[in-house]
Amino acid sequence: MGFVFFLQKSFLAFLVAMGITVSLGDAYCFSKINKPEETNKGCVLDGKLYPYGEITRTENCFRCHCSKTHIQCCSLFHTPLSYDRESCRVIFNKKNCDYEVVQKSDPTKECNSYSRVG
Repeated sequence: MGFVFFLQKSFLAFLVAMGITVSLGDAYCFSKINKPEETNKGCVLDGKLYPYGEITRTENCFRCHCSKTHIQCCSLFHTPLSYDRESCRVIFNKKNCDYEVVQKSDPTKECNSYSRVG
C-alpha cells in the first residue's frame, strides 16, 4: 500500500511540474485564413509564400503550420515586460529571434529583464 501511495504522490508532483513548465513556455500564437486564390500555392504571411506543412522559422521569427485552409503560427520569441524603462531599451535581434534589453547609454551592455511574455 505504501508503494502505491508513493507512486501517486510522484505522479502528482510530475503533473504539477509539467503544468508549470508549460505555462512558462507559452508563446504568442495566431491563425490566418487563406484567401481562396492563394490556396493552391501555399500560405502567404507578411507578403512571403510558404509551402504547405511545417515551417520551422519564418522571416519574422514564427513557427507555423500551413494547410489549404489556414496558417497557424506561434512566436519563437518572448517580449520583455519588466525592465528599467528609464535607462534601458528593447531591441529585436532577428538573427536570434529574441529581444535584447540594453542600456540606452551603451547598447553593448545588457540590462536585467525581470519578466517576459510570449
